[in-house]
Amino acid sequence: MEEQTTLFDIPKDWETEWQGMPEYSNKRIEPYKTLIVNFVTREDYLDFVNVMEQPMTSQTKYIYFPEAIKNDNEQYRWGDDGTGKNPKYPFYIISKGRAQSRLTAKTLESIGVPYSIIVEEQEYYEYKEVVKSPNNVLVLPKKYLDEYDTFDKDDSSGRSTGPGAARNFAWQHSIDSGVDKHWVLDDNILGFFRYHNNRKIKISSGTMIRCLEDFVDRYENVALAGLQYEKFCKRNSGQPPYITNTRIYSCLLIRNDLPYRWRGRYNEDTDLSLRALKDKWCTLEFNALLQGKVVTQAMQGGNTEEFYNNEGTMNKSKMLEEMHPDVAKVVWKFSRWHHEVDYSFFKKNKLKLKEGLHINNCPDNSGMILTRGENHDHKRTD
Repeated sequence: MEEQTTLFDIPKDWETEWQGMPEYSNKRIEPYKTLIVNFVTREDYLDFVNVMEQPMTSQTKYIYFPEAIKNDNEQYRWGDDGTGKNPKYPFYIISKGRAQSRLTAKTLESIGVPYSIIVEEQEYYEYKEVVKSPNNVLVLPKKYLDEYDTFDKDDSSGRSTGPGAARNFAWQHSIDSGVDKHWVLDDNILGFFRYHNNRKIKISSGTMIRCLEDFVDRYENVALAGLQYEKFCKRNSGQPPYITNTRIYSCLLIRNDLPYRWRGRYNEDTDLSLRALKDKWCTLEFNALLQGKVVTQAMQGGNTEEFYNNEGTMNKSKMLEEMHPDVAKVVWKFSRWHHEVDYSFFKKNKLKLKEGLHINNCPDNSGMILTRGENHDHKRTD
């Protein structure tokens, strides 16, 4: 279970900054009244169930009256009218032990976004046999594993480095490709959702991702950007389209000219974010587009088998505290150990627009259209 960060800088002027971007409207909707109903006997509870005429079990925590109508968002997709554009920066997926599932690869294929998938040498042929474009399977050079800084005091056990070594290879590979930024993704992302008009609807093209890239490129001081988890952005919570100066993880857009590289056996996403924030960079976490991600320890392969099944969560939480004792500490929550980070120190980091930009003050949906139907797969290859 990932922990949602609650201390961050919520931009109050986001409507000004968001000009020229796709329409964004989400309202906070509070219930008119909430009641707690107590039942003295089981019979009383069953009578209540009969009166409500709603499906309830012993696990039901709350209901709406009248019964909340389930949304039909799964029937819809945000595609484009043919004028949309694919992302301009390359996508890299870090994968281990998940050749058969390939959730992120399948997600990118379904929206027509090209990618490379980085695997260790012993798994190369297993992935090459099943990946849609075998030439996009990249082998992680051994030197990245040998030279990786695990930030582990006892590094003699031969344990995995985690995904950081492969992420460093992706960083260098993108530099060698001549681009300014690159995306690096975990391999357990089920889909991407546009959050608009209090609805979370999957995208079927890469147009919205391209829009976010263009937004990041407006600023001279954004080090990292990424997508919030879909489960953390409640439908009626009225979130802004982005927040600034918090951790970015699982799906990251990274400036290639940053003076850092990945390090640490655990929590390397948070560590990279904190190092950038401490050096006065900004980070952007988007709510306008969300990532639907399987929780870390619910899926076999990756870090689940390497770390958490054997070690639990104390080691990873303790390592972050040792890396950043000024802002991070270990806490006990939800029946296990977590790290807790205070991001309030970084509220003073302000976005800086590049000079000479001309930004349209009207919304620009970049050709995105809402479609309804059975087959939503997008075939764009540009």
